[in-house]
Amino acid sequence: MEVNLLQKQEELAPVINEIRNDAHALHASVNHAYDRIRPYGFHLDMVVNWIRKYIGEVCENEQDVLPIYFAAFYHDSIEDARLTYNDVMKTARLLMDEEQALLATEIVYALTNEKGRNRAERANEKYYEGIRETPYAPFVKLADRLANTSYAFSKGTADSLRMSKVYREELPGFLDALKVEGTDMRFRLPEAMVEELWEVIPPCGSENFV
Repeated sequence: MEVNLLQKQEELAPVINEIRNDAHALHASVNHAYDRIRPYGFHLDMVVNWIRKYIGEVCENEQDVLPIYFAAFYHDSIEDARLTYNDVMKTARLLMDEEQALLATEIVYALTNEKGRNRAERANEKYYEGIRETPYAPFVKLADRLANTSYAFSKGTADSLRMSKVYREELPGFLDALKVEGTDMRFRLPEAMVEELWEVIPPCGSENFV
């Protein structure tokens, strides 16, 4: 990561912490839990940990740092915390300029599942098309998947292993659905990040799969 991007994150630390606290409080206000036992902020923090680790490989402009962090903390706010697109935009505008707020809100919107009766319907082709068309949305979605799968494997319960198997079987198609051709780094899936996901969810037939 370039030094100026590291410096920018340090400068933005108080604002990022404010975003974190507000996002935690938002999900708590609607009694939204993670894995039915943890505050949902636990998941949001896991997602942001992956963002922090790899943001330097996708962020081409230091002005995009804040929108990326905002989107990571608010990525489930429309789907699970009863906010609308305009609600997210209003919140973002309090913390950044208009262009940044639009980018942040578009990422959140792109990561909001479609209506559906099951997992496949909620994350359909239209959903992934919206992600591929939105700068940084593939990156945040990949961080979200890493957070979910690393947590699932860490538990070792029957339910977590069941979901881990689902994630493993979905992984090749999932990565293909996020890929965007071209050289625009805002749509990049960091190679090392993808490798970490494969390590969390070994390929079919791997002796490392529990």
